[in-house]
Amino acid sequence: MRTYSASVVGCGNGGGLSLAAYSDSDRFELTAACDLDADALARITKLYPNVRTFQSHTAMFAESPAEVVSVSTFPPSHAPITFEALKLPLSGILVEKPLGDTADAGRRIIGAVKERSIPMVVPHSWLERDISQEIKRRLFEGEIGDLRLMEVQCREWDIMNAGIHWVHFFLSVIPSQSVRRVMGSTDTTTRTFRDGLQVETMGVTYVQMESGVRLVMQTGDDTEVENAQTLFRFYGSAGTLEWNLQESSFTILNAAHPRKAVVNDPEHDLRSPHRRYVDHLADQMDKHEFDYEIPDLSLTALEICEAAYVSALHRCRVDFPFETFEAPPANDWLPGSPYSGSGGGRDGRALR
Repeated sequence: MRTYSASVVGCGNGGGLSLAAYSDSDRFELTAACDLDADALARITKLYPNVRTFQSHTAMFAESPAEVVSVSTFPPSHAPITFEALKLPLSGILVEKPLGDTADAGRRIIGAVKERSIPMVVPHSWLERDISQEIKRRLFEGEIGDLRLMEVQCREWDIMNAGIHWVHFFLSVIPSQSVRRVMGSTDTTTRTFRDGLQVETMGVTYVQMESGVRLVMQTGDDTEVENAQTLFRFYGSAGTLEWNLQESSFTILNAAHPRKAVVNDPEHDLRSPHRRYVDHLADQMDKHEFDYEIPDLSLTALEICEAAYVSALHRCRVDFPFETFEAPPANDWLPGSPYSGSGGGRDGRALR
């Protein structure tokens, strides 16, 4: 079983998870890390004294090239750093979510990785948890019937930095379904920024799939979630399932559990979710077999999140495929205002 050298660009939250995963795994030798912040590098030196540290990825790539690179910086920098990393003789690559600050950047990243014919992982810690897999199993097996709607309530986070994970989870429980349209509404009064991006104070994202299954996601600083920071509710044709993401249990209401049952599912795999992802990356490199399902879903999730912002900006629905969508011209139509009787428009009573 081969051991691969690994380096990490960016030593913040995501980078810290990658550093720990590579250090804990017997499939990797952690060789180098870089960050613009000298204090962050000092912390890394204390935790991993044998790891070389750099203040730029350019210097690290030149002086300590590795077989695997983790790109764990702010989203706007993912594309240029990834393209630089792909100039190395890499065996595999890890890029954190969101893939980029735009869907176009994410599309170019995945395209470049596939062109290089190397495996890629895009970590999604919540998706990898044992309880998440148990919930997906029950949904797939029809314990609440056909899924009709997934509702998400998420406090103190935003569409792009956390919502993208919840959108990805939604896509993972309805495999092989195409997005039909997205609509979004955002409040920007507090001018909040997070992880290098301007984000909404509060927002609502609505996604409709071609099958009719829908996602309604509420995000923002002041989203009210009872006794939770993030809550998932799944509504099916024969029941409901509810999960507080901070808990290792969920509730299910269906014919077998008419009084609503609490299901406890503690973690069985003691490896961290990031460790599971990098071990999976090593397996792909060993076999020279590539599984792009999660990267591809990560890109679709990024398209949906950007589409929500585009919808809010242009006051329009965003029809997919997103890559070919063009926003309509701006107009002065104000829903709820009296109709003057002139200036065009169509009679909603006559729609049949």
